[in-house]
Amino acid sequence: MDLTFRLADDGPDLPALVALYDAAAHWMQAHGIAQWKPGEKDEDHFRRRRADGEVWLAESAGRLVGAYELWWQDEPAWGVRPPEAGYVHRLMVDRDHAPAGTGRALLTHAEQRIAASGRTWSRLDCVASNPRLRTYYESAGYTAVGEQPYKAGTGGSTYAVTLLEKRLDD
Repeated sequence: MDLTFRLADDGPDLPALVALYDAAAHWMQAHGIAQWKPGEKDEDHFRRRRADGEVWLAESAGRLVGAYELWWQDEPAWGVRPPEAGYVHRLMVDRDHAPAGTGRALLTHAEQRIAASGRTWSRLDCVASNPRLRTYYESAGYTAVGEQPYKAGTGGSTYAVTLLEKRLDD
């Protein structure tokens, strides 16, 4: 697989990230997955994520085919924790153009970034009502370690998430 990774910038990458998110949200809705909603994340969201952590893009043949956010803390899902982990969010793949295996390559890249920072855990959460996604992460070596039943969502709503982690120094 020929993927290149780079950090997102505040220029044309922001609308491209919004388009990638919206396309993933439309795909989820079309497949009966109640998780992301088109229009829910705008350029300001990705600008803030860049300021607070990292937003990585994956490209193939000069085209954006995937992205993810890497946070260095995640109190809404995991509570206050020592700086031992990186938190992967919004793993997104362009289902029309991404080579097979792009999602796993994004996850591996995130794990490498976390390990390079000296942290030993990769953590993420997925909506508890999406067992297919949980199985995907478990097949990548993640272990479910709990549930956060009241994670805050858009507009004051709450939803349950499954907490998963993977030790990186094994």
